[in-house]
Amino acid sequence: MNSNLETIFNEAEKRYLTTDELGTMGNYVDSLPTRLSVYRWLRDQEVELLQTVADQLQQEYSQASVPVMEQCIKNGVLALRSCAMAMLMLDDNYVHDRVSWLKQSQQNYQSQEMDASFYRLLDKQLSRLLNTQQLSLLQPSLNVVQNVLGDRARAVEASENLSVSSLF
Repeated sequence: MNSNLETIFNEAEKRYLTTDELGTMGNYVDSLPTRLSVYRWLRDQEVELLQTVADQLQQEYSQASVPVMEQCIKNGVLALRSCAMAMLMLDDNYVHDRVSWLKQSQQNYQSQEMDASFYRLLDKQLSRLLNTQQLSLLQPSLNVVQNVLGDRARAVEASENLSVSSLF
């Protein structure tokens, strides 16, 4: 949970909340229906969303090895799920804690460029499918992932038709 909200909950045991604290709590509660809606949408549309990204990634990287492509997509799926949960909880630290291992995976597979392309394509799809308010809720968590990985955006070619649903 967001550390500010956690502090507010802890303080509520000792005293009534201040006007500012109630405002913070109110803002979170007010945004929760939209957060839940975006989370449900991501959950329900994950395969279609990521299949489109995977197809575009394959076009850009038609000569890349299948294991590297698969790992890039698997990592992207796991990162997106972490971003969705962080968005729901309004806690970017959650996503940072969950994706810190991605950098090592990226180094092991030498997938820096492919990963950068994956997140660029994911951003493009999300921008096309979500409205501005919905995207603004998810974007901070996605930015955390991209910052963990570093922001490299060169294109190399990759191969084989992959199905996102076949990776899990």
